[in-house]
Amino acid sequence: MLAATAVLTAILLAFHRTVPNSPGHLGSLLESFLPWSGLVIMLLLVLSLLRRSLLALAALVLPVAAWACLFGGLLLPEAEPGAHDLVVVQHNAGDENTDPAGTARSLADAEPDLIALEELVPAALPVYEKTLAPYYPYRAVAGTVGLWSKHPLTDVDTVDIKPAEITEPWSRGLRAVVHVRHREIAVYVAHLPSVRIRSTGLASSWRDESAGLLGKVIAADELRTALLLGDFNSTLDDRGLTPLTSRMNVPRRGFAFSFPAAFPVARIDQVLARSATVGHLRTLPATGSDHLPVIARITLD
Repeated sequence: MLAATAVLTAILLAFHRTVPNSPGHLGSLLESFLPWSGLVIMLLLVLSLLRRSLLALAALVLPVAAWACLFGGLLLPEAEPGAHDLVVVQHNAGDENTDPAGTARSLADAEPDLIALEELVPAALPVYEKTLAPYYPYRAVAGTVGLWSKHPLTDVDTVDIKPAEITEPWSRGLRAVVHVRHREIAVYVAHLPSVRIRSTGLASSWRDESAGLLGKVIAADELRTALLLGDFNSTLDDRGLTPLTSRMNVPRRGFAFSFPAAFPVARIDQVLARSATVGHLRTLPATGSDHLPVIARITLD
């Protein structure tokens, strides 16, 4: 039984894309928590040692190898910073954050080039603007998402990623061109719709639709280099984000679980890049939000 469970775990890891997504987006649900399959492997290892089962121990080689292929690279140390790197911070600031000024100062203390924020409620927006202005003279805000920059911004525009079934006012995407070191970089900030785990499975249709709309916009962007920062409400293993992950580079180092802040179990705050490399991704100290901020170093090609 232990050996069979180990083989099954290896199959799910290696062929998770073959798990059907209907009904209930079960494939996406599995992929959202795929890194935690390592705990299953550890449990199987302990049980195999207790049972002194050589067959089970031998079978464990399969899931260990599969897990290492998928996630082993994230455990490698951070590469040395380069002269042409950008440092970016992504943070869902939280619509119930009672300390926006403290949150803004905490993010600025990390000294990134760019800060992307989501859930910017009207009452808190002036506080973020005032607190960040001395360090980040350039900003762009569209609806509930915003971008603060040390470098000039032009061509600021909203990006329509609203699912068709949402009829009320809803603006969660923006694009701006960042001018840095004689280069123009398209920077997107997005907050994809929330998902819910229900008895019928994972309710993610709106999120998937929004990701598809955003992916088409990015694919049509004429600038060679593009960055995407945002709250995707899922991990990058989730096939619902394929319209984005198939077009952009994902982080090479660091798990950086960002949600929920009290006990992070998943990274749903993401940094992706095109014609650039996302280096080590790590979390910053908790703010007044239910998300942790994530920070990454971008190496431009």
